[in-house]
Amino acid sequence: MNIFKILIFAVAILFIAGTASAQSLTPKEALGKAIFFDSNLSTPTGQSCASCHSPETGFTGPSSEINSTTVVYPGAIPTRFGNRKPPTAAYGGKSPIMYKKLKDNLFIGGMFWDGRATGWELGDPLAEQARGPFLNPVEQNNASKEVVINKIQNSDYATLFTQVYGHNAFDNIEMAYNQVADAVATYERSAEVNPFTSKFDYHLQGKVKLTKQEKNGEQIFNSSGKCANCHISKRHDKNTPPLFTDFSYDNLGMPKNPDNPFYTQLPEINPDGVNWIDKGLGGFLETVPQYSQYAAENYGKHKVPTLRNVDKRPYEGFVKSYGHNGFFKSLKDIVHFYNTRDVGMWPPPEVPMNVNTAELGNLGLSSENEDAIVAFLKTLSDGYMLPLARNSIADGSPTNFGLLQNTPNPFNPSTQIRYELPIAGYVTLKVYNTLGQEIATLVDGVQEAGFKSVLFDASNLPSGMYFARLVADGLTQTRKMLLLK
Repeated sequence: MNIFKILIFAVAILFIAGTASAQSLTPKEALGKAIFFDSNLSTPTGQSCASCHSPETGFTGPSSEINSTTVVYPGAIPTRFGNRKPPTAAYGGKSPIMYKKLKDNLFIGGMFWDGRATGWELGDPLAEQARGPFLNPVEQNNASKEVVINKIQNSDYATLFTQVYGHNAFDNIEMAYNQVADAVATYERSAEVNPFTSKFDYHLQGKVKLTKQEKNGEQIFNSSGKCANCHISKRHDKNTPPLFTDFSYDNLGMPKNPDNPFYTQLPEINPDGVNWIDKGLGGFLETVPQYSQYAAENYGKHKVPTLRNVDKRPYEGFVKSYGHNGFFKSLKDIVHFYNTRDVGMWPPPEVPMNVNTAELGNLGLSSENEDAIVAFLKTLSDGYMLPLARNSIADGSPTNFGLLQNTPNPFNPSTQIRYELPIAGYVTLKVYNTLGQEIATLVDGVQEAGFKSVLFDASNLPSGMYFARLVADGLTQTRKMLLLK
């Protein structure tokens, strides 16, 4: 098992353990989660949905090295690659069944960058998207639906599958395969995947204030930056906070990414070789007789992604890539591209027709304006820790349970880990490595309520990512710590 797959396995273990107390999953959500993280559901084994959609990065690509180089992730067969970066698996459940607006012929809804998971067959684009990777030869590479169902039937969650879908659920392969997709989509719609716990969400609830720069960025985002024209910043509906997408398709004039490994794939995977052009939605519409007449006017258009978790990363230096082909490696770069595409020294667009010139390309924003937008975008990452409230009573005990970020971080060789207990109880504070192995037990016993601090000395440990995990009163919190020697 290579280091990339080991890291994904470790993240999955820690995510499963660390979130169990945060959200109670329904049986169908729990089933979907088990399938999502099951690395046995590929041929050869070793790749799960989480291999390209990790919670640590907002359910998108989890490797800083890949994000900074090839961008496209390898499949179960490591020499095979698809043609685009993995989109986030979060906050997509509200995407409607694909339809064409009569007024302006714009297409709305569906899933995947090119919209090919339309929802026309199952009535659910998210479920149709979930069906794809298991049989895709450049992803999980299973030979048939029957292979996938047989693996699930022999898994340790097979009983849960029949509990959710009935004791004869495995009898009909086609129906069972669609139920697999339904379970995954149900998990991807769960509060665990879509928690709405960003600083922006707490700002909307009046629990925290944005900084002056963040507030300025929000104002520019909604006005002269024209970002909110497609990345809607208003509530989606009365029960759903802003999703920062309108589920439409757009050609941003994105340059071709020469590092995309799809160009060098064998002819059976990429028959066009280095001459391949990503037509996006238009390429899909070519295959739909009902809509093929609209293909040309949609060449180069790709799904407008949610901006939620756009900056979520496991540590400060972690590289994320942006755009359907990952051409950009920082938020600042892609915001600067939006601002100056038509007046700066940028490479030409991969698909020159249908480029959006009305809402980006020459916005006239200053560098300070761009920085403000970036600061605002960073408030959209889930997992924001609210400042811990303080009790007004004389003893000064905290009112909230919380594990604070260690300081310093990164650290060498020691760091202080602080946490707060609102009530007395049994407490454990342990440190794990990226393999999920316990490295140190810092606290294991009954403690009184109060503000606590403990020193973690890593003098004898190698550089790398470590995880501090606090468990008390049935609650669990995990923090990432980076040791740099």
